[in-house]
Amino acid sequence: MHCDATCPIGIFDSGVGGLTVARAVMDRLPNERIVYFGDTARVPYGVKSPDTVARYAAQITRFLLAKNVKLLIVACNTMAAVALPAIASMSPVPVIEVISAGAKSALAVSKSRRIGIIATPSTVASRAYEKALELYGGPDVHAVSKACPLFVPLVEEGWLDHPATRMVAEEYLRPMLAEDLDTLILGCTHYPLLAPLLAQVVGPQVRLQDSATAMAARAAAVLAELNLARNDGPPRHIFHVTDMPLRFREIGERFLGRPMEDVRLEKM
Repeated sequence: MHCDATCPIGIFDSGVGGLTVARAVMDRLPNERIVYFGDTARVPYGVKSPDTVARYAAQITRFLLAKNVKLLIVACNTMAAVALPAIASMSPVPVIEVISAGAKSALAVSKSRRIGIIATPSTVASRAYEKALELYGGPDVHAVSKACPLFVPLVEEGWLDHPATRMVAEEYLRPMLAEDLDTLILGCTHYPLLAPLLAQVVGPQVRLQDSATAMAARAAAVLAELNLARNDGPPRHIFHVTDMPLRFREIGERFLGRPMEDVRLEKM
C-alpha cells in the first residue's frame, strides 16, 4: 500500500456526528480529499458492547484502507475509547483520535481543573477521558463523567433545539453542575450539534469543549510532518453510509455547512 499527497483522508463515525470533525478538517485543510464512513445502519454505538464496537471498527478500518487513505481519523469517541488498539494495529497509516485531542483542549482552557465529561455509556464505562486527563494533566484534575445515551437519537432526529431535548439535557446535567465545573467536554461527535442548547443549560461559567478543531490541527501537523499535504484543489469528497443515504444527506448537509454531492450506500 503506497500513499502520496493525492490520497484521501479517511474519517469514520457511527453516523452523522463525525461530520463535525469532517467540517473542521475541510475548513483547516481545504485542498484535502475526504472519504467519510458513517455506519448509519448500526448507530448508536455507545450502548453496544466493547466486542461489538471493536468488530464494527475493524470492518470500517479495512474498508477505508482499501480506499488507499493516507491518514485515518477515528471521529467516534466510543470507537476511540474501546477499539483504538485494534484499529491502530491494522493500519499502516497514522491514526488520530478524538479523546486525546478533547482532553488536551479541555486542559488548555480549564482554570480550576474541574472538568466534566458527557459521553455515551460505552465511553463513560471505559474511563478513557479520565485516563487521558490524568495522563496529560496530572493527578490533581477533578473529572466527573455522565452517560447521556438519549442525546444521539435526539440529534439524529434533528431535534437540536426541541423542548424534549432541553428537558433531557437539564435532567442529565443538573447533578454535574453541583460539582462546580468550569469546563465540559462534549465526548461524542454528535454533541457539538447541541452546543447552543447545552450552553444555555450549563450557563456562561462553564466552557464547552469538543475535539473537532483540535483534531483538524493534529491532522494538519501529521500531514506536514510526513510531507503528505495535498496542494491541488478543489477536492472531491465521498461519503459512504450503511443505511438511509437520503436522510444522511438531508441531516448531514446541515452539520457540514455545504452540499454533499457524492453519498453512497454500502452493505457491510
